[in-house]
Amino acid sequence: MRRKDREITDIKEIEAILEKGKVCHLGLSNDDQPYVVPMNYGYRDGYFYLHSALVGLKADMARKNPKVCFQIDTDVEIFSDPEACEWGCRYKSVIGTGLLEFPEDPEQKAKALNIIMEHYSGKTFQFPPQALAKVLLWKVKVDTLTGKKCE
Repeated sequence: MRRKDREITDIKEIEAILEKGKVCHLGLSNDDQPYVVPMNYGYRDGYFYLHSALVGLKADMARKNPKVCFQIDTDVEIFSDPEACEWGCRYKSVIGTGLLEFPEDPEQKAKALNIIMEHYSGKTFQFPPQALAKVLLWKVKVDTLTGKKCE
């Protein structure tokens, strides 16, 4: 990171951003075609969990190339000034990379979906087998995490 004064190295502070964040911007790439998509997520013990329909562009791309990147931000605030060049933005963010897999075991799917649901609701749920069968579970093993704050 060029601006070391803005780098977050404390894993607890990075995980606090992941806990507070609401949207994961997931980056995919195939055949020199980049694609970024916002997704709901859960994070636990070095893994991101996401979900989607079984078919579609992002699922097709992810199956072809399991290498992904992701970005999450919080506390975004634009500040203004009478001078255009003095405008700016405060935020905290996490960027990382990882390797994707698609677990198919219904028990693993339910556990992962509850990690996502806990992130947003603080609660766990029961998932009927027919609902689990219609969900593509995305499990990303995190390789790198970089935190940044601009205050």
